[in-house]
Amino acid sequence: MKLSCGGFEGTSALRSLPARVEAIGFDTIFAIETMHDPFIQAAVIAGHTERAEIMTSIAVAFSRTPMLLAYAAHDLNALSCGRFILGLGSQTRPHITRRFSMPWSHPAERMNEMIRAIHAIWDCWYDGKPLAFTGQFYSHTLMTPNFAPTDTEFGRPRIHLAAVGPQMTDVAAEIADGIICHVFTTERYVREVTLPAIEAGLAARGRNRADFEITGIPFIACGHDDETQARRRAEVRKQIAFYGSTPAYRGVLDLHGWGALHEELHKLSKIGRWIEMGSLIDDDVLAAFAVLGTPREVAHELRRRFDGLFDRLSFGFGNDIETAGELATALKH
Repeated sequence: MKLSCGGFEGTSALRSLPARVEAIGFDTIFAIETMHDPFIQAAVIAGHTERAEIMTSIAVAFSRTPMLLAYAAHDLNALSCGRFILGLGSQTRPHITRRFSMPWSHPAERMNEMIRAIHAIWDCWYDGKPLAFTGQFYSHTLMTPNFAPTDTEFGRPRIHLAAVGPQMTDVAAEIADGIICHVFTTERYVREVTLPAIEAGLAARGRNRADFEITGIPFIACGHDDETQARRRAEVRKQIAFYGSTPAYRGVLDLHGWGALHEELHKLSKIGRWIEMGSLIDDDVLAAFAVLGTPREVAHELRRRFDGLFDRLSFGFGNDIETAGELATALKH
């Protein structure tokens, strides 16, 4: 199982930490789109590393066009000598329409078409095919030689798609090179919902599971002492509450019989009571979503839950590279 790390806090950390993360032995470094542009982060990471893969996890797809994504991913793959993976996600409707001022409709169908459009652009650049893509949401029919990249020796990047629900999971199985399981998921949800959907989708298209990567990003509350663990558990409760308030992710809670929790969290989120929401996440919910304990205890539980389930396991501790390194070492031994 490959190990991934990322989510550095601040631009100075972005300059100093990737090389350390690579030296520890992480296989992949994530560039996360929250407060900063993931493609700029990925370019900085590429310049400070030599071996590790670099993945956007995730870049918000619907805030951009297929052409912009095709250029950014190509440039980063060429810059990193073939180490870049374009990790895409849809985000939610309020963010797309109100934060990015971009259109939202039929997210699964739109994502399917977006990825097909990106590949059509790359077919033009890498294989010399005419650019003639016309779809319901996107059309790309113009590419003159002046605008086609020529540094194509490292080939096209891979595309991984973040998914929670069955429709987006099916899109990943149809057209992507891998799936990024949302952090707001549980071992049970992956085993009972996500994995069967992936296997059915791959089988329906005649695709091999061995050629498709599954990335997991579990919540982790890890520390050497009770005080650190308690602080990190409180932080994770807030994160679980934030995602649990989102209607798009309710299905995970419903599987466990916790649909009423979503209703409570959603009501509080609508009136901005974010701090209070974390107190609604009890120990049972916390234990289902998160892995808790010392680095050694967390490593043991991660292996128990996810060995044979995830091909790539990602965890982030912000700029706490020491704890991340201890956990990585424990997982590798």
